[in-house]
Amino acid sequence: MANEKTATEKKTDIKRIAVYTSGGDAPGMNAAIRAVVRTAAYHDLHIYGIRRGYEGMIKGDIQRLETKMVGNIIHRGGTILKTARSMEFMTPEGRSLAYENIAANDIDALVAIGGNGTFTGASIFQKEYNIPIIGVPGTIDNDLYGTDNTIGFDTAVNTAIEAMDRIRDTADSHNRLFFVEVMGRHAGFIALNAGISSGAAKIFCPETETSIDELINSLQKGARRKKLFSLVIVAEGNLNGGAQKIADIVKERCPHYETKVSIIGHLQRGGSPNAADRVLASQMGYYAVEGLLAGRSGVMAGIVNNKIRYTAFKDAIKKTKDLDNEMVKMAEILAR
Repeated sequence: MANEKTATEKKTDIKRIAVYTSGGDAPGMNAAIRAVVRTAAYHDLHIYGIRRGYEGMIKGDIQRLETKMVGNIIHRGGTILKTARSMEFMTPEGRSLAYENIAANDIDALVAIGGNGTFTGASIFQKEYNIPIIGVPGTIDNDLYGTDNTIGFDTAVNTAIEAMDRIRDTADSHNRLFFVEVMGRHAGFIALNAGISSGAAKIFCPETETSIDELINSLQKGARRKKLFSLVIVAEGNLNGGAQKIADIVKERCPHYETKVSIIGHLQRGGSPNAADRVLASQMGYYAVEGLLAGRSGVMAGIVNNKIRYTAFKDAIKKTKDLDNEMVKMAEILAR
């Protein structure tokens, strides 16, 4: 439903909205919370925060939020509402307890900020109890269908690039071959974008088949051009295994290479969100509330080609968001 108008007036009887963050944290979640709170306040709605996601919903950890409480959080990483994974919410009994607490606080609708797991739980909860829910995509992996970028992705890429620039200095000084592992169990968006930005010799993504032979051939071509060091970017979930495994194979087959491995890990999830993520999170938080007031539910608010799009949870979760084949081809050409 692209290009649809936002709610200019309340078309539902919603008076109280609760917002929560769930799953892995992502830079920009606080900016989204701020946008939800301030948009709700603009419409004279009562707004509540659920701490620790679904776990807090089950435990009744719910508090009233005021606009002054989100006045200095847009630049902060993490989430002021905290986050957690809840096995109990995966059971009917857990969801029943969660709904009892929602009803006890007279909450009419929910805004869920998170990724696949968050939206899977929200979709089931919305169907079982007929409570309006709209999702805001907050995950650094950028793997949700229905939005060009997810909250935290751009910041995570920039964090990875900053680390790689520093690693490049060491690699250049010592003529080393560095294997840098970035996050991405099922999606290679961080690896692809960081690899292109850092001038990597090869990029290993979960979606593409890159053989060790291709890597070695590429390194040998570089050596003939007197290229003294190289960076290889590895998404943690690629088909060949992690960075350490790939480095060990290369070292075994090419003993003359001095190989080093650096795993960036959770550094990519922390830190202050950059401008792009602050703006994106603000847009999505705003459109989540506007969507609820327009009568939408069971959807994720996304931005596609700079326009709002609401995508059904089932599509956002199950449909595949593919890497741009032209970017993959470009990365191969530019690495030669």
